[in-house]
Amino acid sequence: MARSVSEGHVIACHTVEEWNSQIQKGNDNKNLIVVDFTASWCGPCRIIAPLFADMAKKLSHVTFLKVDIDELQSVAADWAIEAMPTFIFLKEGKILDRIVGAKREELQQTIAKHTSSASA
Repeated sequence: MARSVSEGHVIACHTVEEWNSQIQKGNDNKNLIVVDFTASWCGPCRIIAPLFADMAKKLSHVTFLKVDIDELQSVAADWAIEAMPTFIFLKEGKILDRIVGAKREELQQTIAKHTSSASA
C-alpha cells in the first residue's frame, strides 16, 4: 500500500521534499498544521513529544509534523528557529501562532483555539 497523508499521528519530515509535500497537502486540504521543530538532544523536546503524539491521535483533522532541526537545517533556518522545541501553527500558508518551549498547557490551548475557529 502506498504511503499517503497520515492521519492520527505525527508525521516526521526527514527531507526537504517530504516537508514541502506535507505543507502543500495541508494547505490544499485547508487543514491546521502544527509543526514541532525539535532535536534529538533536546530534553524538553523529549518531555513534550508524548503529548504532541497523543494530540495527533485525538485530532485527526489536524496535520502534525515533526522536524529535527539537525536533520533539516535549511527548513529550520527558513522558519527562523532559534530554540527547541518551537511549535508553529499554519493554515493555508499563513503563520497563525508560534510557541517556543515545552509549554504543555499553552500548546493544548493554542491547538484548541485554532481548531475551534476552523470549524466555526
